[in-house]
Amino acid sequence: MKRFILAAGLLASSLAGLAQAADKTDDALLRSAIAGTHRSSANVARDRWRHPYETLTFFGIKPNMTVVELTPGGGWYTEILAPYLRDNGKLIAAGAAFDPAKRSTVAFRQKLDANPAVFGKVVQGVFEPPSTYNFAAPGSVDMVVTFRNLHNWIEQGGDEELKGVFKAIYTSLKPGGVLGIEEHRLPEAMPQDAKASSGYVHESYVIRMAESAGFRLAAKSDINANPNDKADHKGGVWALPPTLTNGDRDRDTYRAIGESDRMTLKFVKP
Repeated sequence: MKRFILAAGLLASSLAGLAQAADKTDDALLRSAIAGTHRSSANVARDRWRHPYETLTFFGIKPNMTVVELTPGGGWYTEILAPYLRDNGKLIAAGAAFDPAKRSTVAFRQKLDANPAVFGKVVQGVFEPPSTYNFAAPGSVDMVVTFRNLHNWIEQGGDEELKGVFKAIYTSLKPGGVLGIEEHRLPEAMPQDAKASSGYVHESYVIRMAESAGFRLAAKSDINANPNDKADHKGGVWALPPTLTNGDRDRDTYRAIGESDRMTLKFVKP
């Protein structure tokens, strides 16, 4: 009996060690993707504000997942997600359909084509709310992430557009799938207009809208918080780095504040 207990203990210890080793491998792979020389120097310079390692591990990302990045923009996070998911997972970059007349879609396609060793396995899906959500089959996705995009959808179509976006995300996810959101945070004491014209959004509003689509709030984090940002700038969030839309006016002040205060929320599809 004692031998059986001892053997069981050794087996449990061995399995725990393997699990820890796997976790370390996963972490090392993500750190390697973040440290990759393929990343642009301008993007790397923003790591201190965007905390990619902490943010993605908070969401619970793993290298064998199918992940959708909604509205990847210039590909800041794509530079990290693509190599991380390349060998054992899948990255779907879901944005506007390619159009040679649209500079942003051309630039993103050129970015992917310029480095096939890193981006060659990225799948492009079409995500153009409120009309087109052609990015993944229902129930096929482990995780959807989106970074500083909700205010754009609110500006375009208010509550109804955001409801449509959350519904499409919910449909695409497997049961237990994760929605990870990073967004500029408006203090709850300040009014939010219907179009979120400042670029800032109430955290309570985002949670309420996601939960109305069926999501459960799993956790929230201040990984990307910035208490120096009071969200009261002329020109809204774009007054801050990296945009500095007000030019030389109060530039040093905005640089001292740094990038915006941001909510980081993790939702789960039950």
